[in-house]
Amino acid sequence: MNFRPSRRTRRLAITTAVVLALAGANGPWLYRVGSDKYHDYKINKAEYKAANGHWATLRIPSEYKINTIHAALLHTGKILLVAGSGNNQKNFDAKSFRSVLYDPAKDTYRNIPTPKDLFCSGHTQLPNGDLLIAGGTKRYEKLKGDVTKAGGLMIVHNEDPDKPITLPAGTRFTGKENGRVFVSKDPVLVPRATKVFDKSTGRFLRNDPGLGRIYVEAPLAGQQHETGTQDNYRISGLKGTDVRNVYGMAQKLALDKKDFQGIREAYEFDAKAERYITVDPMNEARWYPTLTTLSDGKILALSGLDEIGQLVPGKNEVYDPATRKWTYTKGVRQFPTYPSVFLLQNGKLFYSGANAGYGPDNVGRDPGVWDVDTNSFVKVPGLGDASDMETAGTVRLPPSQSQKFMVLGGGGVGESAKSSDKTRIIDLSVPNPAFKDGPSLSEGTRYPESSILPDDSVLITGGSKDYRGRGGSNILQARLYDSESGTMRRVADPTVGRNYHSGSILLPDGRVLTFGGDSLYSDKDNTKPGVFEQRIEIYTPPYLYRGGRPE
Repeated sequence: MNFRPSRRTRRLAITTAVVLALAGANGPWLYRVGSDKYHDYKINKAEYKAANGHWATLRIPSEYKINTIHAALLHTGKILLVAGSGNNQKNFDAKSFRSVLYDPAKDTYRNIPTPKDLFCSGHTQLPNGDLLIAGGTKRYEKLKGDVTKAGGLMIVHNEDPDKPITLPAGTRFTGKENGRVFVSKDPVLVPRATKVFDKSTGRFLRNDPGLGRIYVEAPLAGQQHETGTQDNYRISGLKGTDVRNVYGMAQKLALDKKDFQGIREAYEFDAKAERYITVDPMNEARWYPTLTTLSDGKILALSGLDEIGQLVPGKNEVYDPATRKWTYTKGVRQFPTYPSVFLLQNGKLFYSGANAGYGPDNVGRDPGVWDVDTNSFVKVPGLGDASDMETAGTVRLPPSQSQKFMVLGGGGVGESAKSSDKTRIIDLSVPNPAFKDGPSLSEGTRYPESSILPDDSVLITGGSKDYRGRGGSNILQARLYDSESGTMRRVADPTVGRNYHSGSILLPDGRVLTFGGDSLYSDKDNTKPGVFEQRIEIYTPPYLYRGGRPE
């Protein structure tokens, strides 16, 4: 008996042959399309979401898109997104400073008038639920090739024990040996000298001069105005004994790179009135400072670059919400910029060693426990890669009473391509605490983000293998760490890369918001300048696909 295939069977066979022929010529394309479609199908299946969670990108109206550098959840349930100038000098020059208030419950946005450039400020919660924001940007950095006028740090000495002195902006400093002239950019208050006596005899020994720090610059451009060695400087406009008692000293004043400069301004953000309120400025200007709430409700501000682009020389200060004023802490303690500092149950502070980098690579980098009241500092050992703490993340592991912390990833100092795939865990509740390695990340990770979830797991996501995502090194992966079992598992992957200037926040409904990302380049070959990531992505954890929120 002869078998003749039906018309439908013949049509299917022809279609299959055509597909197979196309597959032979364009296999990778067909595979990629099929793979992407399957991936979308897979990640949207109910059972996948229940096991791994799900990511979705917000639809933000164009008038509310900003370069979010900082963000904070307010007690109203809204999110304050802060850009300031958004790491964009054109915005800075135009005095275009931005903040946006996002309501995740209603999916609404509102522009908030922003008084100063809060780009790279510090912020933390106040006891009444409002937000304290302090510091920010006074001047953008200038790379060495862009600097046209020689300049740098001038230390003004005042040997008069009876009075301080204020030098106005525009004060001229003339070198006694080199004869070169430099002009101050801002006013400076120089405190009076301190009389020093012999403790045993009470005999007067000397006057220790009061010191003021000011940025000076040559009035004219050119290499001929540079200096190479230290010199004393006469100050114009002085009269009487001030001519002898007040003088300047400076090291090299040159066409070197000029770092960012900080501001002293501080603000409370009133969460109910939804506006910034000016409070007393800090004693020190700070760019890249850390703000930490202390056990008495006061706020500690530490580190940062000052108004002349130098690391604040260990002068830390405390804000009192009752008086809205700042006072210095006891003694001097120096840290790199944006040090990761956490309050412990005994009122002391834990510094994990993680930081944002500005500052000497051999000063203030060791992790330890700091007693602010006595200024004593006890180092903690065990970091196997102590030189890779720059751009690392730190999270207090749940429950907080356990006094355990995890340090995530990190990299080498400065623009180093070196990155760490380590997590390090320390238990500060035991005698003689020391770091131990935890589960490894998939690869070296700078700028990792972490959020503690209500089921006591930790979401770890974002980051890049190289400095600021160079070479297309953003890591599109997410993991959940179980602090009880000490295990980590991979979950649904984010779709938006995050590195420098990024962060994550747990929302009141149990989801996680991720924002920011400031890649140095926008291509893998590092030929095109980067574009700030304005998209906001929200992760819905597995527990929200399992029949309700955790309690």
